[in-house]
Amino acid sequence: MALRRLGVLTGGGDAPGLNAVIRAVVKCAANNGIEVVGLEDSSDGLIEPDRSRVLTPRHVTGILRLGGTILGTTNRGNPFAYPVQTSEGLHDYSDRVVDTFHKMDLDALVVIGGDGTLAIANRFQQRGIPVIGVPKTIDNDIAGTMNTFGFDTAVDFATDAIDRLHTTAEAHHRTMVVEVMGRYAGWIALYAGVAGGADAILIPEIPFEIRIVADCLKRRERWGARFSIVVVAEGAHPQGGTISVIAAAQDGFVERLGGMGAQVSDALGRATGKETRCVVLGHLQRGGAPTSFDRMLATRFGGKAVELAITGNFGTMTAYAPPAIVALPLEDVVGRIKTVPLDHDLLITARSIGITFGD
Repeated sequence: MALRRLGVLTGGGDAPGLNAVIRAVVKCAANNGIEVVGLEDSSDGLIEPDRSRVLTPRHVTGILRLGGTILGTTNRGNPFAYPVQTSEGLHDYSDRVVDTFHKMDLDALVVIGGDGTLAIANRFQQRGIPVIGVPKTIDNDIAGTMNTFGFDTAVDFATDAIDRLHTTAEAHHRTMVVEVMGRYAGWIALYAGVAGGADAILIPEIPFEIRIVADCLKRRERWGARFSIVVVAEGAHPQGGTISVIAAAQDGFVERLGGMGAQVSDALGRATGKETRCVVLGHLQRGGAPTSFDRMLATRFGGKAVELAITGNFGTMTAYAPPAIVALPLEDVVGRIKTVPLDHDLLITARSIGITFGD
């Protein structure tokens, strides 16, 4: 059956490049005679009929450079887990989504999101909705793809922030602790830490001992370096300790991490006797215009998603396998997290130039 009408939605946390994917999907579809329907606020757009709109090339003109998403997004929990109240009464979220998909006369769905959103997409594929997944996360922790769009932009921003902190750290002879995002994978911390010239990088994959970090900073002080930079992923944790949670998971929301940067800052200040300050970059890493790399990757993902839909290769996810964009089965990807391997060449290089990971 020929593809006539294609739905597209964005789910999970926002990331620079979402609009670039939407733009590519709309333009590629239009050039193949396919109508695209934009669904608002993730799966919410498949609950209420008035939460969607037809997108034409005119509607996506000028959005390539914009952060965020013109469709809106949500990181609320699994739609299979609970019923929701709609204008037509109480419905199971998943049943409502499937029913609305057919009522809207859609032929397929492009789902742009992270590991949670893609897992939900895979379950809808099993329920009979033809799905193409597009991986998105600044954490770069989705299995099967070398890069996700948004990651390069987040690293670029974090690196710039570290560069700026170098000057104030040096002027005041301080230790600056920079907390970056990275719940269960330390890709942002590793890449930005190395690119920004950090002296210590603490990531979830390597439980740290604060004494080892402090000893490294004191050695720097002895040979004349009167300031230091420490980069901490929000999901980092000490040896024998746990991650720092500021809000437990509840009501469909995942747990919120934060505070590890402040804990490390306080501990280093006590251990070294040196003035120490903490800066949390937080959601600044999600905002702003995507880098040229992320614009290109997002555009390639969007174009590939339409190609896969046209050829009927559903239940797949676009993935970056340099130099190509390929398709992987969703069921082989979901439920897995891509963490930093302990033998990763950048981690090894970081150690060889004297960066400590606290182990």
